[in-house]
Amino acid sequence: MKLKKTSTELVEEAQKEVNILTPQEAKDILEKNNPTPLLFDIRDPRELEKTGTVKGAINMPRGVIEFWLDPESPYYKGYPLETPKIFFCKSNWRSAITVKFLQDQMGIDNISVIEGGFVNMIKEGIFKIELFKI
Repeated sequence: MKLKKTSTELVEEAQKEVNILTPQEAKDILEKNNPTPLLFDIRDPRELEKTGTVKGAINMPRGVIEFWLDPESPYYKGYPLETPKIFFCKSNWRSAITVKFLQDQMGIDNISVIEGGFVNMIKEGIFKIELFKI
């Protein structure tokens, strides 16, 4: 059996079609925009427990995003659709695929990802790490 698309192809396609911010651009947007965009870390809570997350990020595991953002879902978390959102994962693979899905399938268009994800955010030294407890 052959896959219709490989995971690499999905990531490459998504990265061509989503808004990608450098860590510095993301930091500037978070500090200067009104309303302040929401910053979502979509990594699994076990990953965050090992590495921490960046200060101010909200953990929204990838498996629940559609439900937490849908005002008609019983799991809706109250994040206004009109508020800009910035997503990141470890390296921008999952977040790129997720944002492409949210754009294409749910029509959410005020969303971005961070180039290189958490790894790049920390490497650049622009964001501060904070501990995460499950």
